[in-house]
Amino acid sequence: MSDHLLKSYHYELPSSLIAQRPCEPRDHSRLLIYNEKEDTITHEHFYNLPQFLPAGAKLVLNNSKVFPCRLIGHKPTGAKVEIFLLKKHADEKGLFPCLIKSNGKKKLGDKIIFTEDLFATIREVSLSGGYRIEFSHLSLVHTIIEEEAKIPIPPYIRSGESDERDRENYQTIYAGSQKEEEGSVAAPTAGLHFTEEVFKNLAKKNISKNFVTLHVGLGTFLPVKSEDIREHNMHSEHYFVSPNDWDEICSSEFRVAVGTTSLRVLESLWPERKEYRGGEMKETSIFLHPGVEVQSISALLTNFHLPESTLLMLVSSLIGRDKTLELYREAVAKEYRFFSYGDAMLILRDPDKVKKASLSQSQ
Repeated sequence: MSDHLLKSYHYELPSSLIAQRPCEPRDHSRLLIYNEKEDTITHEHFYNLPQFLPAGAKLVLNNSKVFPCRLIGHKPTGAKVEIFLLKKHADEKGLFPCLIKSNGKKKLGDKIIFTEDLFATIREVSLSGGYRIEFSHLSLVHTIIEEEAKIPIPPYIRSGESDERDRENYQTIYAGSQKEEEGSVAAPTAGLHFTEEVFKNLAKKNISKNFVTLHVGLGTFLPVKSEDIREHNMHSEHYFVSPNDWDEICSSEFRVAVGTTSLRVLESLWPERKEYRGGEMKETSIFLHPGVEVQSISALLTNFHLPESTLLMLVSSLIGRDKTLELYREAVAKEYRFFSYGDAMLILRDPDKVKKASLSQSQ
């Protein structure tokens, strides 16, 4: 079957294997390790990750922080309205992009009431189904976000209904505290497995870490609708890398992308790595799939992704679709836990393949 057909990325997954809560402790999740050069599969636990990475390796992690973005309000009639904020901070017009869920039509000028002191007004409607709203008091917005808003979790986890436990569970331990590091509406889930103990054991092998910041957007949940995946319009996301982080990332000989978001940042910047200095907010809509050569990494650490998703296609760009689906079938047979709160997979790429990709890019 062609690598370009959407249906060729389908696999069967029992619903019982979709993780509804994370493993506790989080580093006790399982880890499937695939060594491409030796074509071997090893089944381990995440806390043993340091044993499978070479001394001196470099982890590249996405430190974007998920913000509580689901707000519940009501119309003047009393009817319930749910707001899904797409950005934590207002744009230059003082407006917040969002999605709105409610019964009945929504139109310009409609009001959504949150408290006695705070309401929002619909100011713009987009053709794609989104909205831009203006809050009555900007000074109160961040208070209600922190105190009343819910953490967004995917619909396959408890039908998307988060609770207080998710505020901690659906966040990496290294998520940034700076304003520019907070802005994701979904967690970079490959990083959820890390604990301070794992980082301590990695450091014993001189395995260091650097950060990129890519704010995961709602587009990460959007399905591919085109039968030919090459016709898919990939969503765009904003990212940032500091000059120091970028210098250290580029100087490493063995880079491990922690998660698909980190890999998308690296591949977006890699063609211009010699000129890029870091320190500016950029945007990417890169779509990695078979036929697109990955050049920036020696290994990928990632969770198990949805059938027919762009993330599954990204993994396939590294080791091929057939091998990817073979590994997924193995994970299903061994009853690994899937998706955001599930287990992880480490792909150790064939060094000869990595070297060849690097040489082809430099020519």
